[in-house]
Amino acid sequence: MSNIQDKVVIITGASSGIGEATAKELASKGAKLVLAARREDRLQKLQAESEKSGGKAVYKVTDVTSREQMEELAAYALEKFEKIDVLVNNAGIMPQAFMFKKMVDEWDQMIDVNIKGVLYAIAAVLPSMRERKSGHIINLSSVAGHNIYPGGTVYCGTKFAVKAISEGLRQEEAISGTNIRVTNVSPGAVSSELVETTSDAETKAGLNEFYKVAIEADSIARAIAFAVEQPSDVGINEMIIRPTVQVG
Repeated sequence: MSNIQDKVVIITGASSGIGEATAKELASKGAKLVLAARREDRLQKLQAESEKSGGKAVYKVTDVTSREQMEELAAYALEKFEKIDVLVNNAGIMPQAFMFKKMVDEWDQMIDVNIKGVLYAIAAVLPSMRERKSGHIINLSSVAGHNIYPGGTVYCGTKFAVKAISEGLRQEEAISGTNIRVTNVSPGAVSSELVETTSDAETKAGLNEFYKVAIEADSIARAIAFAVEQPSDVGINEMIIRPTVQVG
């Protein structure tokens, strides 16, 4: 029996890409899923697919930029399954452009989704995890949280923030003795809708070229499952997963 069997897992950004692939991977190992995203039709489809593959799944339409909705999501998970074992903090966007183009509205969106959304999710699940002295928070950063490149400055800043938040939380929970594990996952180029969130035509053309080497989202899902299924005294704290041929 997998160590994932019957674990209750919240997944944000579950309607596509890495979130969807992770839901399917964990469902196949018997997890109980709480699927969160904004597109209800995709959540309904994923719920049905997850249950068909052996897991249990519920969903809740959720905007991660709303602190109230994130608190409601955690409460819903507790109502349905009485505990939260794992949070997969996956929701994110990647609009990119050189800073002189002043895409300030897109900067705000990235900060709201990629940083505040991560923080709101952590705040929502942490109290019940600390009460049980058990839990696992998995944050999706990026190789852009390790390397800065022209055109990705603000996006990189948000992903550096996720990496810092992950390590800071890990250290805090380690010294507190709560047995809460924290994993920071940094994908490279992965096939998903992420590139479509870039509106700047020049930058998007470069991204489309770069993403020709992209690996499938299920490669990241398998890595997440690996971290989740470790014994409770083992923390996989950091994973960088990129295409073999990707340089940066």
